[in-house]
Amino acid sequence: MGNTPHILICDDDPVIHESLGLYLQAERYSFSSAYDGEQALQLAEKDQPDLIILDLMMPKLTGTEVCREIRRQSNVPIIMLTAKGEEIDRVLGLELGADDYIVKPFSPREVIARIKAVFRRLGERGQENRSILRFEGLEINIDNYQVKVKGENVACTPKEVEILHMLASHPGQVMDREQILSKVWGYDYFGDTRTVDTHIKRIRQKISHEDAAWGLITVYGVGYKFEVFR
Repeated sequence: MGNTPHILICDDDPVIHESLGLYLQAERYSFSSAYDGEQALQLAEKDQPDLIILDLMMPKLTGTEVCREIRRQSNVPIIMLTAKGEEIDRVLGLELGADDYIVKPFSPREVIARIKAVFRRLGERGQENRSILRFEGLEINIDNYQVKVKGENVACTPKEVEILHMLASHPGQVMDREQILSKVWGYDYFGDTRTVDTHIKRIRQKISHEDAAWGLITVYGVGYKFEVFR
């Protein structure tokens, strides 16, 4: 991230660009605008933004399609915008690797607060010891967001890697859903904590294998822990 963070706004509503742009400039952020999904991908590659604000429903390519494509090659923070309040939309965005979501209508001040929260989390994470965790048949590298099982790369979203790394960094320690949401997403989450359950289920499906010496354990009524069996 440079001295002046650059934000890419992706939304088909010009009013969103105008209102957010004024607040971003007041915070000394630079920004560029994309009005459809194809343009969003083009500018994401061209501008290399420090953060992307991404509307769920856009022409040509949807926000979920854009998010999925960006996550194939970049871990840039993404804040999803959605006019829908259904849980499935929120969960889907987070599963794809979005760092946050905001439901329309929203206050530009709220968006600025969320942007600052994401940048603050990234700064705190950069000060931590970002080691490679190794267990029998499992390697978790938080530096390059890579997970290997029995030496083979396993495709995981950034959030899946972060959850797995966080739990595996404290073997045997139980963490509740609110702790996981707060530590991984970096803000006080007031939505449905079943988002964590969905992520844990997907991680298990990807890394489980016969004779594993470790596992993600559900502690009913409390949360989850990473357990080493031998």
